[in-house]
Amino acid sequence: MPFTHPNLQNRTAVVTGGGGVLCGGFAKVLAAQGVKTAVLDLNLAAAQAVADDIMASGGTALAIECNVLEKPSLEAARERVNAAFGPCDILVNGAGGNHPSGTTSKEALDPIDLEEKIEGVTTFFDLDPTGISKVFNLNFLGTLLPTQVFARDLAGKEHACIVMITSMNAIRPLTKIPAYSAAKAAVSNFTQFMATHFAPVGIRVNAIAPGFFSTAQNKTLLWNPDGSPTARTGKILAATPMNRLGLPEELAGALLFLCDEAYSSFVTGSMVAVDGGFSAYSGV
Repeated sequence: MPFTHPNLQNRTAVVTGGGGVLCGGFAKVLAAQGVKTAVLDLNLAAAQAVADDIMASGGTALAIECNVLEKPSLEAARERVNAAFGPCDILVNGAGGNHPSGTTSKEALDPIDLEEKIEGVTTFFDLDPTGISKVFNLNFLGTLLPTQVFARDLAGKEHACIVMITSMNAIRPLTKIPAYSAAKAAVSNFTQFMATHFAPVGIRVNAIAPGFFSTAQNKTLLWNPDGSPTARTGKILAATPMNRLGLPEELAGALLFLCDEAYSSFVTGSMVAVDGGFSAYSGV
């Protein structure tokens, strides 16, 4: 079967967070184009499952256990990638996520919460700086550090690119998750910084901003135990003109567009929204 993006064949890609639903999909999409794909994840079993699927389909992949918040771990991963596949051509910064410690219980502050402390309710004033740091570091430092490590191999290389994974939360912060929204906004800003900073050495840097997709991380947020949508899912769908959640494979086109210079050689510092119209809808 011919590759739809033959330019990408035999290049080397590193995908952080590659054991997850969306980033695992990114790894598989690149591998299907003949890209030698390193699947990096803190959860080695999840990364290996993605790599196994790729190899079962005839692709080339390597699963690597890696902590994106620890530079020695990233350096060790880089050594393994370079030994197995050669230096990186494509870096997909996908590692990230939210945590309950950076989340409020209610969508808006209730006056009663100022008068008395209600057990089990986390208000804005109860947010733990440690929890906020955990979420912010995972999403922002977990993007900065892999870039520091792998961009050394990308610099000066023909057709090198970095694809950041940000979120609709970067454009319009969602209620309840201030830490995650702020961190993804930082990632979007960092994308533009890096696009400018790396332009002289030939690295294009762009971002994909997914809308709402059902993943393992947000399963309990979107679905009730009986499989019915939660009230929050109802709000999401009401604010999404296409009136549905996205499918992981619907991110493939944006990824391949940004990676293949035949389509995007003059595109850098951009954010591609794949959100069913969520970011375009004003609510009226």
